[in-house]
Amino acid sequence: MDLLAAYQRFLTEEKGSSENTVSSYVRDISQYLHWLPSEGLSPEHATQTDVDRYTKYLLSLGKSNATVTRCLASLKSFYAYLQREGVVPSNPARGLSLEKVERKLPQILTSKEVELFLEQPDPRDAKGCRDKAMLELLYATGIRVSELIGLNQEHLNLSAGFLRCANRKKERVIPLYSTAVRALADYIEHVRPQLIEQPDEHALFVNMNGSRMSRQGFWKIIKHYQDLAGIQKEITPHTLRHSFAAHLLENGADLHSIQEMLGHADISSTQVYTRVINPRLKDVYNKAHPRT
Repeated sequence: MDLLAAYQRFLTEEKGSSENTVSSYVRDISQYLHWLPSEGLSPEHATQTDVDRYTKYLLSLGKSNATVTRCLASLKSFYAYLQREGVVPSNPARGLSLEKVERKLPQILTSKEVELFLEQPDPRDAKGCRDKAMLELLYATGIRVSELIGLNQEHLNLSAGFLRCANRKKERVIPLYSTAVRALADYIEHVRPQLIEQPDEHALFVNMNGSRMSRQGFWKIIKHYQDLAGIQKEITPHTLRHSFAAHLLENGADLHSIQEMLGHADISSTQVYTRVINPRLKDVYNKAHPRT
């Protein structure tokens, strides 16, 4: 039995894990399974000492504590599945941990930087019109890149001004501001019909060959407009998601509403944005308050 393939099916079909989560777990476990034979071991016979040696091996390669902690979490999940299936009597990764890793604060753009970034696509040509619609939608909703490129036309309701974003577990409805609605309407009416290769194509965003936009293709779009804008901060597809959340919080939105729009299962994932904006607000206060 291919244990990794069976575990991958379990994550996808039973747990309904996202594509990114499955990919991350499978990558971590593949590396572990590749290491085991070099030590004369198999996953069924590895002990807690063996798993601990593996984490130390990763650290010796220069892997960060955060990376090794993630790998350990993957192994705990993998062995929990094997224990459930009766492949192993106990979970050898259970009880192991590294020193607590300080969570890195997300990189965000200022409001002016966002405006500058969103001004870069030229909506007068097909590519620019499509790119502007994508970037406006990303900042309007804070959805993940995997969710963005997975959107179909039916997920949008432009007349009502909202987006339905669904995964295997639940669906969330996110409002759209008027600029994003206009950019999307222009793209859908004037550009998308020219780009799609097949009339029955469901993908909302397609590449210049008419097929669904890929993660790699969107990454190149982000980098292109970062260069055009001359913004020195490193901008990734996730940067607009972080900026969306921080700017909402900064302007008075409550954490639970932001959590719902972002699709966070745990409020602690959303609370990290309070650590981003508090130093900024203090800096603004110190510069602007007449009594400071």
